[in-house]
Amino acid sequence: MELRINRALIALGVVGALAASSLTLLRPDTSGASSHREAPLIAGDPRNDNTDVYAFVSPDKPDTVTLMANWIPFEEPTGGPNFYTFDTQSRYNIKIDNNGNGLPDVTYQWTFRNEDKRGTSTFLYNNGQVTSINDENLLFRQRYTLKKFTARHGWTTVVRDGVVAPSNVGAASMPDYGQLRAQSLRRLPGGGQTFAGQADEAFFLDLRVFDLLYGGDLSEVGQDTTKGYNVHSIAIQVPKDEVALRGDSKRNPVIGIWSTTEKWSPGGYRQVSRLGNPLVNEVVIPAGLKDTFNAISPDKDASIPAVVKRVTDPELPKLIEGIYKIPAPKTPRNDLVEIFLTGIAKANGPIKADLNSQILNKDADPRAFRPSEMLRLNMAVPPTAEPNRLGVLAGDLQGFPNGRRLGDDVVDISLQAVEGAAQSGKLVEALAAGDKVNGNDKPFQPRFPYIPLPSSSAVNQH
Repeated sequence: MELRINRALIALGVVGALAASSLTLLRPDTSGASSHREAPLIAGDPRNDNTDVYAFVSPDKPDTVTLMANWIPFEEPTGGPNFYTFDTQSRYNIKIDNNGNGLPDVTYQWTFRNEDKRGTSTFLYNNGQVTSINDENLLFRQRYTLKKFTARHGWTTVVRDGVVAPSNVGAASMPDYGQLRAQSLRRLPGGGQTFAGQADEAFFLDLRVFDLLYGGDLSEVGQDTTKGYNVHSIAIQVPKDEVALRGDSKRNPVIGIWSTTEKWSPGGYRQVSRLGNPLVNEVVIPAGLKDTFNAISPDKDASIPAVVKRVTDPELPKLIEGIYKIPAPKTPRNDLVEIFLTGIAKANGPIKADLNSQILNKDADPRAFRPSEMLRLNMAVPPTAEPNRLGVLAGDLQGFPNGRRLGDDVVDISLQAVEGAAQSGKLVEALAAGDKVNGNDKPFQPRFPYIPLPSSSAVNQH
């Protein structure tokens, strides 16, 4: 595996020769915006701000894979009378690379339109109880079209006039919100299903990490910052073979996943948000590169040496050393190259198996492989009977960074990873408690789309 990593790094060095021509990519005015709230240009455009990506083998249907992406961070549930919506001038995408070249081989794309019956007569979202997804009392709803792209067949429409699950106004208006969600699910040709609508914010963490890493003495932990907030979620569940290289998930089980938003502008659609692995935009990419990083396709990641350096020589371990006196692991960080850019493919070390590098696909051409940032998933790893929130670091090979389940504690995993746990095979004891937010405040659902129903109570109700 060391040889493979060295080759990957050599490839990164070769493209360093493109640095001069890549400098134009570093100008924010060429990109439009980028992903996640911490990226400067997208902070004021929440409907296009893509916050999290999840990818996992479906626990109740292990012959399928579930892919999910969220938008609009920190939705206050009582934020009416005009509740939250997808942007009708944007295209929302979940993209899959199944041959390792950093380009999408399969794309699922949702576009939305409004049905607004309020006119000039009322300000209300609904003027009575809403007991079905098509209830006349629901005065505003969104519908979507879902298209699928493959290199072989081009674009095909798989859903027309799908209905978005509405914002959860409250029990008086929507006495059985679970029924509304169930009615919004759409079956797909050839198997599978899809969902679009409001959901609970399932990313659990204490965001006081940005106050000098939990207060400088780990005193600011244990508070789930996102508790009570909602997001807008898009999810799709499809047979594994539908996204695998050459349609064969047994020979080629590893895929790379990321999501993007493309927003309409006078010059056409521009990618304004991109997300694969969690926390990359926040704690790996520096502020001056966030907009650039998320405006490009993963195949171009290696052409920006400054981005690559943030992986091989990350900032966070140095900050932890300065504040908590925990020595930063030696660089270059080949372990982080595996996690973020190549996938894990080794038969020794703390991870006792080849895991999720796309070079493991039997039909992949290794000459086309390109280090690139995306969430990688080995669909051959079966669902875990008793999932561990620390995923691969705790020996649960179905967990992050092999895909991402809703219950994976990606903050604690990532904190341990940047401190070298994947190198040493043991947790850094001084940080073992992490942020002390070890699970979501709401239980996950046993069936697709798994993410909890959205809240309807004010976050500050207490």
